[in-house]
Amino acid sequence: YPPIRVAVNLSVRQPEQKDLVHCIEKTLQHSGLDPQCLELEITESMLMHNIEESIITLNRISDLGVQLSLDDFGTGYSSLSYLKRLPINRLKIDKSFINDITTTYNDAIIARSIIALAHSLEIQVIAEGVETEAQLELLKRAGCDFAQGYLFSPALPFDQFMTFVQDWRKAPAH
Repeated sequence: YPPIRVAVNLSVRQPEQKDLVHCIEKTLQHSGLDPQCLELEITESMLMHNIEESIITLNRISDLGVQLSLDDFGTGYSSLSYLKRLPINRLKIDKSFINDITTTYNDAIIARSIIALAHSLEIQVIAEGVETEAQLELLKRAGCDFAQGYLFSPALPFDQFMTFVQDWRKAPAH
């Protein structure tokens, strides 16, 4: 199969580890994984413990070629002044804004605004928790780059995931 990117959540403590960048570098070397195929997900609250140190660490991780996404955007300690300084490739709109996106005007406005803001900063956007075609359609019209959620698949064990990928690759393009 062509390479696919795999996202891994960092724990709250990992960004504070002094050897985190070295550990990621060694893991990439040992596995032979292309750094572009690894995406590390961080949350806003993780960064706020020591924002200046976090920015330095994230820049070092980004320099390795590893992708970074800011998870659960809008639910933590959002600071636009930090957002512009972070080497983020993708921003994930929290599912709490997606749940009622088709029925609650404010949720739709917030999602559209996050997408516009991220795109202005040349950051891609992922919507979390997409469960209906109507949600997906609204997000497409708003220019959202990616969506994830039960509309596509629940979380799967590895063997079922591989079957899912095989079936998906065989399906005709939409």
